[in-house]
Amino acid sequence: QEQLIESGGGLVQAGGSLKLTCTVSGGTFNTFTMGWFRRAPGKEREFVASIGWTTDWIAYADPVKGRFTISRDNGKKTADLEMTNLKAEDTATYYCAIGPGPAARRTEEEYAYWGQGTQVTVSS
Repeated sequence: QEQLIESGGGLVQAGGSLKLTCTVSGGTFNTFTMGWFRRAPGKEREFVASIGWTTDWIAYADPVKGRFTISRDNGKKTADLEMTNLKAEDTATYYCAIGPGPAARRTEEEYAYWGQGTQVTVSS
């Protein structure tokens, strides 16, 4: 069974940067679509970014376009989320997830396996 572990969260000042990494064990990584979601305090979990089999399939939520970059390394079985120009409203628990390829996917229901989450706190 696939297992996902997120890392790289922490506390950062507004305007700063962080890189989150999702490491996957089990399964055939290069057949997965990878997604990042987040849940802010008191809010529903929401889509952040997704990458399919190749960079031809990448999707971002509007609030993070131009600031966040998703990437994957099939050899390392990892998916990264590089976050720049962070804002207080980016504060949330960030989750990575696995879904079926090949295309990027935006909805939670399309993802079968989830990590436990990593906290990102942006101070203003």
